Amino acid sequence: EEQDTIQKSSLMLDLHSSRMPFSSTWKYGILALAILFLLVALTILTCQVCQLQKCNRTRKKKRCHSRGWVRMKAVNGIWGKKMPPLLHDAAKQSNADIKASTLMLGRNEEPRTEDFSSTSSDLELLPRSRGTLKFSLLYSRERCELLLTGLEAWGLPSRGCAESAVRVRLLRHIPSHIPGLQCMVQEWKSRVVKNCCSPAFGDHFVFSLQDAEVEKSTLKLEVQQFDKYSRNAVLGEVRVTLSELKASQSLVLCKELQKTTKDIVGEVLVSLKCLPISQRIEVGLLKAKTTSPRNTAEKNVYARIDVSCRRHREKHQKSRPRAHTPLIIFNETFLFHMPEPPAWDCTVLISIYEMDSDSRHLIGQATLGKRRASEAADHWGLMIKSIQQPVAKWHPLLI
Repeated sequence: EEQDTIQKSSLMLDLHSSRMPFSSTWKYGILALAILFLLVALTILTCQVCQLQKCNRTRKKKRCHSRGWVRMKAVNGIWGKKMPPLLHDAAKQSNADIKASTLMLGRNEEPRTEDFSSTSSDLELLPRSRGTLKFSLLYSRERCELLLTGLEAWGLPSRGCAESAVRVRLLRHIPSHIPGLQCMVQEWKSRVVKNCCSPAFGDHFVFSLQDAEVEKSTLKLEVQQFDKYSRNAVLGEVRVTLSELKASQSLVLCKELQKTTKDIVGEVLVSLKCLPISQRIEVGLLKAKTTSPRNTAEKNVYARIDVSCRRHREKHQKSRPRAHTPLIIFNETFLFHMPEPPAWDCTVLISIYEMDSDSRHLIGQATLGKRRASEAADHWGLMIKSIQQPVAKWHPLLI
């Protein structure tokens, strides 16, 4: 028994001695892995810190050399190509202006914001080309006729599937107390050309014009476009003073389209009356003076009144037909519903038409309202002040 006990104890000691080296090997291995992971983490952290410092240095370098970089870009162009000499000189001049402004700022002078605003506004108001109109004029003194031919246009702005046409008006100056008063002698319209930015109309027009009337006459040509919704847009106009013409000599003109302006062809006497209790406005159409030189003894005219307020248009009203005389007397009043007085920001449009057997012809229009021209705005202000009292005033008829 004692021998058995001794053998068991020796076996236990052998097993214990055999396990001791195995467990210590694992411990050292785990420790080595931990040290390795720590070194890897420190290496990654060091790389990140170095990269961050490099980025900071690059940003500082870009800030320090930003002016030089902008100057190099201005000289070389956006795509690295050489700029034209004219643009290169302009870039140099702008750099010189920047240097001069920085020197002035160094003397404790503050920059003026109005200069920058004026520069930006000038850039926004740069004229855009409306197109070009070409035509020829020939005045025959023997026949007392003015011939207009060769109507062509190019460079017109595109509005999709648009139709182009030219409206021609012959105007004559009339001496009057109204500055710039003219009468429309004749009016024509060319044929319509579809889907073309450089239309050739191919029309010719003949105007009967006496030799003494040439000095007082002006030819007005308006280029119009119509889209698929039949909306009319006037692209621009060309005016020619016929005093420049010489008899029996053809004059070929090629002019850019200018902004369209209205012509005064008469005046109308209108009274306005404010009725705030019933929320109405009374428009009185009293008289109208026209300057049409046509034979109008057998023709009638009527007036159409349109009132719009807050982008809402009231139903228009028409006057009774009157004989077309130089002084047309209507003496009619029209009532329109209006919103509350504080919101009275309305527009009154008076259009006078001449009626033919199968059509109508616009003689002129007058516009009244708070945001109109000075005379129309003054009339509107007087109406607001004179509640329930009619205020009458003459207004020019424009076409």
